Amino acid sequence: MRVLLVEDHKEVVEVVTRALVKDEHRVLAARSLDEADAAIATSTFDAIVLDLGLPDGSGLAWCKRVRGEGLATPILVLTAQSAVATRVSGLDSGADDFLPKPFAVAELRARVRALGRRAPNHTMRPFMSRDVQLDFSARRALVGGLEVPLTAREWKIVEMLTSRAGRVVRRSEILEAFWGDRAESSEASHEVLVGRIRKKLGLAFIRTVRGEGYATD
Repeated sequence: MRVLLVEDHKEVVEVVTRALVKDEHRVLAARSLDEADAAIATSTFDAIVLDLGLPDGSGLAWCKRVRGEGLATPILVLTAQSAVATRVSGLDSGADDFLPKPFAVAELRARVRALGRRAPNHTMRPFMSRDVQLDFSARRALVGGLEVPLTAREWKIVEMLTSRAGRVVRRSEILEAFWGDRAESSEASHEVLVGRIRKKLGLAFIRTVRGEGYATD
């Protein structure tokens, strides 16, 4: 994969680059948000690893802006702040995953590999329900004929639900798919994701099955 690393600390850049190269990823380092803007304007990436504190601004503000501009590349945020409020704010800004500092190199590599697996499922057929139309190969979501942008994580949940339409997807499955052994501490983040999808695709798109999980019809 081609990975954009947005990080201004030389030591972190070296550690992350060395780790990702072991998995045969190609890494381009941007040491400021301006450099990151220039990179995404001229190249395409399969994943972005983003630090929150950059010399020319907030990583979360940048994330929110590029999502608003239509960038769908999965984003992994590196942060020294592990509070739930920070993760919720990040998910609302369009981040797909978080990795607290200091981090284990093995976990960093695993999370970047996981981002790569969140590409759209090209074998899934288009899905229609009420006024919602989903084209998984083109990664386009239409509501009432108008296009609605979804993040990589939102697409993943939508794919999990629509691939099993009419059946329940347990909350534990969603938590495990995204947060692994941190699932228990990620309830708030998971609820934010479901809430965001409902806001974009309509409250009726995801049905809560009390005590079990979620379903779509």
